[in-house]
Amino acid sequence: MKLNFSDLILFEDDDYIVINKPPYVAALDERTPDRSGQSILRMAKAYSDDAQLAHRLDKETSGALAIAKHPEAYRHLAMQFEHREVTKRYHAVTNGVHNLEGISVFLPIAPSRDGTYVKIDREKGKVAETIFNTLRAYRNTTLVECMPITGRMHQIRVHLQCLKAPIVSDATYGGKPVYLSQIKRDFNLKMDTDEQPLIQRVALHAHSLTFTQLNGEELTVEAPYPKDFGALVKQLEKNL
Repeated sequence: MKLNFSDLILFEDDDYIVINKPPYVAALDERTPDRSGQSILRMAKAYSDDAQLAHRLDKETSGALAIAKHPEAYRHLAMQFEHREVTKRYHAVTNGVHNLEGISVFLPIAPSRDGTYVKIDREKGKVAETIFNTLRAYRNTTLVECMPITGRMHQIRVHLQCLKAPIVSDATYGGKPVYLSQIKRDFNLKMDTDEQPLIQRVALHAHSLTFTQLNGEELTVEAPYPKDFGALVKQLEKNL
């Protein structure tokens, strides 16, 4: 299905666009592009010639993604990311019930040899910090707010694994899928059907982004949950 870039826009002015990135769409062109050939960067450049992504989200991760429309805007926001002045708030659904109140995980991260995943490496890893807060605890899962202070690859995912709170459906870091039969008391599966997980991807969403615009004003943009994440949370709320 071909995406319409303008449908993704949450905020736009002369300098920046903030979009709600759908899951399964790569931020940058991939080495082996999928058949649609769509990437956020490619769509952004078709919409605005000098567009540059100010940061990245994993392909499976949905949510708020900032795009600069010209070089000066890009430099201004890139410096804020570099100096850790951008506030990023993610929502994750994790396996297990966890009471996290301002819990800071400060553990260095190093990529694997093939670059497909990361691990905690106290000797060679780069500094990484994430702050976690429980938003809502359910029967056997928890909705967690994640605030990465640094911006390492898979940082939130591996730090939650360290808390024994892996993200739902994140097999790379020990996360398990969630099925309706696990949370609904009177659940009946139709004969000869395989039950599907409530969400098919890593249950992680970039919920909001706060940064300073070129005019010095602070901007916060919130990204509504996409269909799959919203449906998961709705089922968890219904079956407390």
